[in-house]
Amino acid sequence: MTHPSAPVPYTDDDDIPLFAPTPKVYPQKVSGLYRRIKWGLLIVGMAIYYFLPFVRWDRGPNLPDQAVLVDFERRRFYFFFIELWPQEVYYFTGLLILAAIILFLMNALAGRIWCGYLCPQTVWTDLFLRVERFFEGDRRDRIKLDDAPWTAEKVARKAGKHFVWLMIAWWTGGAWVLYFADAPTLVRDLATLQAPFTAYLWIGILTTTTYVLAGHLREQVCLHMCPWPRIQAALTDEHALNVSYRYDRGEPRMSVKDAKRAREAEQPAGDCIDCHQCVAVCPTGVDIRLGSQLGCIQCGLCIDACDTVMTKVGRPTRLIAYDTDEAIQARQTGQTPTYRPIRARTILYAAIIALVGGAMIYQLATRAFLGMSLIHDRTPLFVTLRDGSIRNAYTVRLINKRTESRQVALTIDGPTSVTMEVQGATATSDWRPIVTVDPDTTREVRVLVTIPRAALQSGTNMIRIKASDLFAGETVTIAENFFAP
Repeated sequence: MTHPSAPVPYTDDDDIPLFAPTPKVYPQKVSGLYRRIKWGLLIVGMAIYYFLPFVRWDRGPNLPDQAVLVDFERRRFYFFFIELWPQEVYYFTGLLILAAIILFLMNALAGRIWCGYLCPQTVWTDLFLRVERFFEGDRRDRIKLDDAPWTAEKVARKAGKHFVWLMIAWWTGGAWVLYFADAPTLVRDLATLQAPFTAYLWIGILTTTTYVLAGHLREQVCLHMCPWPRIQAALTDEHALNVSYRYDRGEPRMSVKDAKRAREAEQPAGDCIDCHQCVAVCPTGVDIRLGSQLGCIQCGLCIDACDTVMTKVGRPTRLIAYDTDEAIQARQTGQTPTYRPIRARTILYAAIIALVGGAMIYQLATRAFLGMSLIHDRTPLFVTLRDGSIRNAYTVRLINKRTESRQVALTIDGPTSVTMEVQGATATSDWRPIVTVDPDTTREVRVLVTIPRAALQSGTNMIRIKASDLFAGETVTIAENFFAP
């Protein structure tokens, strides 16, 4: 009996369908070095994701103490000792650039190592597969269970699996919303049904997507939804380490007995015994012996499976291994393989990462904690006073990024006899208007600038408004146009 997951053979007389049915992949359990690495990264990554919202970080009075928080109410992003304001969104641009170049560098060094070990789709699919094996057994047991008629036992196994899947998906969605509000408070509000509707909405959306993507679509996400396999294929080269079948050693394939007889007769015999264990353990159903393919996520599980088989038949391990195309071809021609992790593209990627990362660290270390923005009134651009002087009006926003109140003095520089009136100033010092800005907030004041007509040129003139912290000595200056007839 042909299993439904097996490909359907076609003859020349058959009408080949436009869309072939997708066979279901039943990955087999495997143990080994790369499987242990994947489990370790899964545990560490998920522990960080699920529990990081509950980590506290003292920032002082009147500020949130959650270590990592996207605070929409205050319009802030907090990451331990770092606090980013909306005006500093360029840091996120820098992080996106760094992430892209790091992916390029990882691909140049070891292929799709991100896909195999760190991608959330891979991590959650691994976890869901572990749950599936717990309820339904290993590969053969799952195939038999799917082929078997519906019984009470089958319903119980399937129901238990999907219930645990939904619980994992629900906590995954719930953990995500905890990054946008105080985690302990939001958990209590969710449990007592007092949380905002948007929290329940996003938990529902993320629960559904996690359940569908990791539980049902699985390898289809990698094959048909993710753009990275197509991008990395254009970036890789013959020097990049990829999970590879060493055909120079594995071919020609034959059984253990046939290989023994061939070697005794001094005939060519490969180490591959065609056991298909590399295919059975692959989470996307790829036969690595056919070469690099779109479905191969470079997870290394086929290496573990093949090493187990090679050990049993008394042959050297690493018939499948991380290797380069150049090295395989060199061995096939009797040459010594060489590996070149340091080459033009890896140096370029590393240099870009160092440049962008260094610029961001420098900007973060030297950034100002006093900011100012200025908007000129547009209707009207200017007003002519009774004595002929010209007045322009501005809205000045002062930004205090520190956790204490600040006394900010405003001064102006421009044409002769320029004067400034600040509506909302709380005091004066040395004839300078003083504005008090509360901790970690902004304040807008109205500024009226007046210049005698005789001191002005027709059209536009230039003025400079300067804000100075009376105690810290920090200053910021903005140049702006002053309009005249």
